[in-house]
Amino acid sequence: MAATVGRVCGASILKANRGAVRHQVSTFTTASFSGWTKKRKTLFATLGIVTGGTGALLFALDYSVKASELELHPPKNPWSHSGFFASLDHNSIRRGYEVYKQVCAACHGMKYIAYRNLIGVSHTEAEAKAEAEEVQVQDGPDEAGNMYMRPGKLSDYFPNPYPNEEAARAANNGAFPPDLSYITLARHGGEDYVFALLTGYCDAPAGIVMREGQYYNPYFPGGAISMAQALYNEAIEYADGTPAYASQLAKDVCTFLKWAAEPEYDQRKLMLIKVCIDTLCLLETETVPLFMWMVIAKVLVQAQY
Repeated sequence: MAATVGRVCGASILKANRGAVRHQVSTFTTASFSGWTKKRKTLFATLGIVTGGTGALLFALDYSVKASELELHPPKNPWSHSGFFASLDHNSIRRGYEVYKQVCAACHGMKYIAYRNLIGVSHTEAEAKAEAEEVQVQDGPDEAGNMYMRPGKLSDYFPNPYPNEEAARAANNGAFPPDLSYITLARHGGEDYVFALLTGYCDAPAGIVMREGQYYNPYFPGGAISMAQALYNEAIEYADGTPAYASQLAKDVCTFLKWAAEPEYDQRKLMLIKVCIDTLCLLETETVPLFMWMVIAKVLVQAQY
């Protein structure tokens, strides 16, 4: 590499004469560009101008779009599970399931969550079985080839409130309520965004006109959302007696949705703790004997003198 640079620059890189090296490099650079044809210079100059102009245009468009939207970024909330070694609040998960069941399930489904997933997380097996039996599930065909309804089982998934997307749009002024199974992973901001959306409804600012069936929420892209405010103080009554303020309802349902999107969340944190402990033990078993041998060697050396 040094020989190549030396041949190109015409000077040895090992010499301390930096002025000569700078002169050689400057001469080489000037000679290289002076050998370009006029068309080549024009081509590269045009390419540079077009590239810079395109980049500036894209930046200006992105900035203008963001500046024109009355959209707020959700604040970062101090979730109890956001710590490095923190786990999900399972009491909050249970309460969040109550909020979903009594409020959210009227419009939103969770087709990737089964009742058996609740066992050991927020409910016992008997409680999860009782929850499943409260819904009617279409099954079949029977011996006569007919479909029939039966009570739900642990293996059944949460029911969808609408038979298809068209029916869902017809019931919600053309808007399609998204499935909530992975909503905290599908939205930028995760549970912070969902919490801000649920608690961020307010009157539209002056000059903003909402169409019929739309509501203003500054955390929703564009500000106009078809979902009405669903959480109010004491909208439901918790089974454990927790005060059902709107913020508490939003916090609990967000924790439940966080678990639904990442059911392995606690196991992943536990695995991290085990890896850290194993690493410390490995370092200890490798470092302590080495330290002991260093002390013994030092004592032996000093004994010789």
